[in-house]
Amino acid sequence: MSADAVPTAVLCDLDGVVWLSHQPIPGSVEAIARLRAAGHRVLFVTNNSAAKVEDQEAALERIGVPAIGDVLTSARAAALLLQPGERALVCGGAGVVQALDRRGVSCISHDDVDNGERVDAVVVGLHRTFDYHVLARAAKAIRLGARLIGTNDDATYPTPEGPIPGGGSILAAVQTAAGVQPQVAGKPHRAMAELVRHELGAAAARSALMVGDRPSTDGLFARTLGCRYAHVWSGVTPLGTIIDPVPDMVGLDLAAVADAVVTGG
Repeated sequence: MSADAVPTAVLCDLDGVVWLSHQPIPGSVEAIARLRAAGHRVLFVTNNSAAKVEDQEAALERIGVPAIGDVLTSARAAALLLQPGERALVCGGAGVVQALDRRGVSCISHDDVDNGERVDAVVVGLHRTFDYHVLARAAKAIRLGARLIGTNDDATYPTPEGPIPGGGSILAAVQTAAGVQPQVAGKPHRAMAELVRHELGAAAARSALMVGDRPSTDGLFARTLGCRYAHVWSGVTPLGTIIDPVPDMVGLDLAAVADAVVTGG
């Protein structure tokens, strides 16, 4: 590994980097503490849109990671793709509803869609109550003129037992049923990059280090930001896979990346 340029901030993916289903990956909590003690700001940049921000902060606190104000989610990025006063049908979790509420977007119920209420956008994220009726309502709203927004397009979600279907799998079903292309907010797309730039400033975002386990998401997101990418093997990518885009750093886990950043090794 190489850490030639000292990053102003370290952007950590959560699932597959810090934890798996809220179970900390060995060494990750201590790694975050070392990075902060060395003067690096650590932000958690996650495509997980299901939970409210304060719930994600609380989950990090429970494993020993203070995170108030340091969690950036794809739900918050998706909210930037709507304007205050617009109306959205949410096919996602409480985190999406919270982000839209804070943006001034009205969340329309599925029953209201059945009754013919106008919808400006259908916002899709990972949730565990997705079924045929939700799919039918979402497709109907889109056929009547709503645009399709995905919080992310990750096909899978890492757990200690292995990958499970992610928000991108649900988004693909809605996309297929409605016959439209979605606008996607989360990593590696521009809306999430704008969220990071708003938090750090454009120059600091360019000099940050993105740590992730999924090159197609985290690696390409580093390209979108114009910053460096550190790849770890603790998540969804099998050890030894050829990584594209080529990372600037490679480590077994977040602890290895933190060692390289802190020591300059």
